[in-house]
Amino acid sequence: MKIENIKTLGELKKSGYESKSIKDELRSNLREKIKSGKPTFEGVHGFENTVIPELERAILSRHNINLLGLRGQAKTRLARKMIELLDEYIPFVTGSEINDDPLQPISRFAKDIIEIKGDETPISWLHRSDRFFEKLATPDVTVADLIGDVDPIKAANLKLSYADDRVIHFGMIPRANRCIFVINELPDLQARIQVALFNILQEGDIQIRGFKLRMPLDMQFVFTANPEDYTNRGSIVTPLKDRIGSQILTHYPETIKIARTITEQEAKLDTAQSDMVYVPSLARDLLEQISFEARESEYIDNKSGVSARLSITALENLLSTAERRALKSGEDKTTLRLSDFMGIIPAITGKVELVYEGEQEGAAAVAQHLLGDAIHTFFPAYFPKIEKLEKQDEKTPYTDIIEWFFAESGFELLDDCSDEEYERILGSIVPLEVLIKKYQPQLEKEDKFFMKEFILWGLVEYKKLSKDRFSEGYQFKDIYGSFISKL
Repeated sequence: MKIENIKTLGELKKSGYESKSIKDELRSNLREKIKSGKPTFEGVHGFENTVIPELERAILSRHNINLLGLRGQAKTRLARKMIELLDEYIPFVTGSEINDDPLQPISRFAKDIIEIKGDETPISWLHRSDRFFEKLATPDVTVADLIGDVDPIKAANLKLSYADDRVIHFGMIPRANRCIFVINELPDLQARIQVALFNILQEGDIQIRGFKLRMPLDMQFVFTANPEDYTNRGSIVTPLKDRIGSQILTHYPETIKIARTITEQEAKLDTAQSDMVYVPSLARDLLEQISFEARESEYIDNKSGVSARLSITALENLLSTAERRALKSGEDKTTLRLSDFMGIIPAITGKVELVYEGEQEGAAAVAQHLLGDAIHTFFPAYFPKIEKLEKQDEKTPYTDIIEWFFAESGFELLDDCSDEEYERILGSIVPLEVLIKKYQPQLEKEDKFFMKEFILWGLVEYKKLSKDRFSEGYQFKDIYGSFISKL
């Protein structure tokens, strides 16, 4: 018989259904996934050999879990992915506030109705998508919110005294019975509220306004926390930590490739936008490197972390910058430019916590520093390394480019110039073409002009050319000419 056709307790018993705790349910389904070789947390990248094995071990051990990590490390995503390890449907007593198991009822309501109706007790089915509860820990959260309180309106309507346990209004946790319950940013929860969780996690009973109810709630708790919260906003009280079975450390992507996969998966890009703007592979790598540079920057408080959301929103801004430029020029298609990266500054400035030196520089200046650092890091992977000290009059791979700028007194590159004008300007610098042919002969034709601009920005970062920003674009000059013009 199909489960949707089972409507009463008697039919459920005849079907041979067996009750399982949620932890056994997760464990059983995880075992099947591991045995079949299927990915257990699909769509979460970079944790395959670190976080996910630890999470699997915790689930197999039937533990409540604390995911400890900096912001933007997929902690909540991991918790939400656990839904996929639940059975598709579970039965509960129809009308029960706390999803009572018909075969193992724990609430007074369910016990009373089963006693009265027996096998005719109506049952309903709860889909796994409805078995996830999430609460952000904020200072205003109360015990009543999480566990429950006495409801005077219910007492008045039912004509009950406050001594009757039927006047209780259950909070979020009892209502999440047989579900996954996530408390985000656990250290932000006041210590006295954390204490109220002790018995629920260990003994399975709850206390509401003097009522001690022996209700063995069947729940999978997942907590998330930032390690720095232990010393900043608050802390997880020691007895609560003791009751959490497994604490798992998360981390940021360890390679550019993984970071790109995450960004491209998460970025909300319009199809028309993606079709209009061609993005060279180097541009995507540079975008990810900015986050890597930010996590090591002296201007940024690395204890607060640099979220993966920085790269995601930066990619969205980057394509929008190129799209806007193309629309203004009346072009149907365009290729991303390095100068378009100025459009990602708003995506960076709001997502990094600056230290004192960073505050002195200013958020926008720090964002430009990060782009420069990313270019500086990538440049030697594509072209010969530029030594800090060079012999006088010694010819280098970049001598012809520098001499071109000395002879031509540089050029201006406007932010919103048309593709035709952009290509004409960069095409006029013949030594750039020569350098690319020699050191990047396999470069795709579509990527050529981005690479030319990359060379110029790279030479600026290595102090071989100068770059000045003005309201409508950039001016590139040889470094000595720039020095002389300032005298």
